[in-house]
This record gives sequence, structure tokens and C-alpha cells, in this order.
Amino acid sequence: MTFRLLPKDVKFFDLFIEDGDNLALAAGRLHEMVDRFDRLDERVTEIQALEKRGDEIDREINRRLEDAFVTPFDREDIHELTVRLDDILDGIQAIAETMVIYDVTVPTAEARRLAAIIAEQSVELVAVVRGLDGLKGLDSHLKAVHDLEHEADGLSRAAVARLFRESWNPLDVIKWRDLYAALEETIDAAEDAAEVVERMNHKSA
Repeated sequence: MTFRLLPKDVKFFDLFIEDGDNLALAAGRLHEMVDRFDRLDERVTEIQALEKRGDEIDREINRRLEDAFVTPFDREDIHELTVRLDDILDGIQAIAETMVIYDVTVPTAEARRLAAIIAEQSVELVAVVRGLDGLKGLDSHLKAVHDLEHEADGLSRAAVARLFRESWNPLDVIKWRDLYAALEETIDAAEDAAEVVERMNHKSA
């Protein structure tokens, strides 16, 4: 059986895909920023514009959801998925802005990998939202999001331990502890989004 997020409202489903694509683009911009660490103000501005576009898409999704008479998935699940995707985008913007505010000069290797994980998770989530129409072929993408979160969990713990083990400037310790927390929270938000889809999949089985 084929499901659509809203019957006779193809635009609603297209908006979810647009939301995912916008998220993946922002995550890619963050990865480029942390990896190359140049043109910081310009890159932050690009990410801020993508976050603003994400908010516009989310408002339209919620408006259509309010107007819909019938939905094949629970309204709460559809709304929560929108919120979780927005949480990731908000986290991406916060990370980019914080790096500039904290006057980071050279990102750590761990920060580069964590930013890459956010980008990789976002690509997997794009595949997930594209597969909502029918809820098929999602398992490998959902598993990848969880596997990446598991990698990030160990990496962030090791990164924080290294902050206190090595002779870092106390101010740098505070900066990087905050940044690692923001990176991990954003990665966790991606896993939260995956769990919403898993719940939707289970209810529709």
C-alpha cells in the first residue's frame, strides 16, 4: 500500500523534501566552514539564510497540517518530525555562530569529524523524508543515522577528556566544552528525527 503524508496535497509532501534538502545544504555548509575555516562571516551568513528558509518551510508545513482534514500519520508525529528537523538546523546555526563569537582560530580534529557526522546524518535524513511516501527502503538510512550518533558519542567523550588531560588554556577548555556539547546535541537531534520516522513506520505497519 502506498501512503502519502496528505491525500491530494502533493505540495505538502514536496515541502518535507524541501525541508530535508535545505537541512542537508546547511549541514554541508557547516562542514565546509569547520573543515576549511575560511570566510567565516560569509559562511555564517549563508547558514543563517538557510535557517531562515527552514523556518519558512516549517511554517508552511504546519499551516497545511492545520488545514488538513485527514492525515495518514498521526498529526503529532508529523509535527514532531518538523520540529526535530528544525532542531538540527537551529543547532547548525548555533555552532557556526558560536565558533565566530568564541574567536576559534583552529578547529580540533574532533570538531571537524563531528561536523562531518552532522552532514552525513543530514544526507541520510534527506533519503528518509524522500521515502516517507510509502515508508519503504528506510531501514538502512535510519540505521546509518543511529550508527553515526554512536560514533559521535564516543568521539565527543574522548574529545572532552582530552581537554582536561592536556595542558589547555582554561578559557579554551570552556569554549571547546561548549562547542562539543552543541555538536553532540545537534547530532542527537538528528537521531531524534530518525526515531520519529521509526515510530511513524511502526504505526503504519
